[in-house]
Amino acid sequence: MSGASIAMHMSDGIVDAPTSAVFGLIAAGGLGYALVRARAQLDERTAPMAGLVAAFVFALQMINFPILPGVSGHLLGGALAAILVGPWLGSVCVGIVLIVQALLFADGGLTALGTNITNMAIIGTAVGFGVALALRPLAARGRRWLVAVAFVSAFVNTVVASLGFVLQYAIGGAGGASLGAVAVSMVGLHALIGIGEGIITALTVGAVASARPDLVYLLRGKAPRPRTAPAPQVSPEGSAS
Repeated sequence: MSGASIAMHMSDGIVDAPTSAVFGLIAAGGLGYALVRARAQLDERTAPMAGLVAAFVFALQMINFPILPGVSGHLLGGALAAILVGPWLGSVCVGIVLIVQALLFADGGLTALGTNITNMAIIGTAVGFGVALALRPLAARGRRWLVAVAFVSAFVNTVVASLGFVLQYAIGGAGGASLGAVAVSMVGLHALIGIGEGIITALTVGAVASARPDLVYLLRGKAPRPRTAPAPQVSPEGSAS
């Protein structure tokens, strides 16, 4: 297995045809269900934000950066999308990005599209939002806490998504490398990628929350408490002191 083929975007021939077919069905069913659920989230705030998120994730995934000689990786964007527009719409955004990349830019194989969507759009987005949701009480404490939660969510999302790749290779790997080598390479490299993913996600979510906290899905109803001056004391006579 070459270095280029252990990046998150799985190419054709890394897993056998039956495995690709099974995960193709899983991806289609998962995205279809997410699309149905996402319709209930669309409003005047969420719809434009979803377009911006999809464009941003597309740009991020098109940028590959070297990890080791002959090995490159890219950001995933699942946690970022889920935190900003919710898990269902976030999954649809990432899925659309992966489909466009595969069809128009040959980034990821067509037969591997189901495995890539399962890993990045379904597993990654669900795990990223799950971590963020579990830590939401911390995120509501203030912007610094929100940034920290975004970083952790994106890091975990990246590593767990890489484990999806390992699982698929264990089921029907056809790349010629041992499962142990694939597991060590994928998890180790994506732990490094996860740091970059976490930083960019944290900075982006923090910037949006500073300007328009109402646009951050994770904070709906739990906006970070602003630092305000204490309320003036009122004397018994009714005058403020």
